[in-house]
Amino acid sequence: MANRNDAPVLESTITCPECGQAEAEIMPTNACQWFYDCKSCGALLKPIRGDCCVFCSYGSVDCPPKQTGYACCG
Repeated sequence: MANRNDAPVLESTITCPECGQAEAEIMPTNACQWFYDCKSCGALLKPIRGDCCVFCSYGSVDCPPKQTGYACCG
């Protein structure tokens, strides 16, 4: 995790748990993303219980609030 002075990484690769397709996406900095449509199989991804967003559940990088040590969008 970055500290509060570091700029967050804004690109994360989401990997679909249904088909394994990996897609690089830019994360929003002003809102959580609760849904994501897989571009390969069309599966609608939702956060895993306990995670705040699809990037924290399926992404290669946690969402910007978590990276900077702030509470996420819950």
